[in-house]
Amino acid sequence: MKKIICITALLSVFVACKEEAKKETVVAPEAKEISYASFGKEIKADDALSSASMTAQYEKMEVGDSINTKMKAKVDAVCQAKGCWMKLNLDNGEQVMVKFKDYGFFMPKNIAGQEVIVNGKAYVNEVPVEELRHYAADAGKTEEEIAQITAAEKTYSFEADGVLIVEE
Repeated sequence: MKKIICITALLSVFVACKEEAKKETVVAPEAKEISYASFGKEIKADDALSSASMTAQYEKMEVGDSINTKMKAKVDAVCQAKGCWMKLNLDNGEQVMVKFKDYGFFMPKNIAGQEVIVNGKAYVNEVPVEELRHYAADAGKTEEEIAQITAAEKTYSFEADGVLIVEE
């Protein structure tokens, strides 16, 4: 009887050890530190609205409406003359025209495709033909493309007082 109890106890210990060895330890991957290049007023990256959330905000706004906010989006285009404006992509296929408060700072001309965080005032306005043509010229459009601009446009706009560019 003692032999059976000893054998059972040994088997129990063996099985328990084997089961313990099967358990996997899941180690959370280290959080990657994101670094930013800062332009204009010093801002923090936290609490920035996603492109999808900002799209929903803009869709509720009318010409003349504005809100103070912070958003994160990808850069589609930058002024190639000075870096004095940039266009950010929204989730609905629209773009946001970003200018910089008091013409106080400029963006690097080579940041198309990079993610940025902009802080400031989002608003909806109507851009006149002359201004649209100016932006088209700054973007390097041809004379024919510029001449095709014949009507004012309702645009999503943003006056940024601070910008963070995600450094890759």
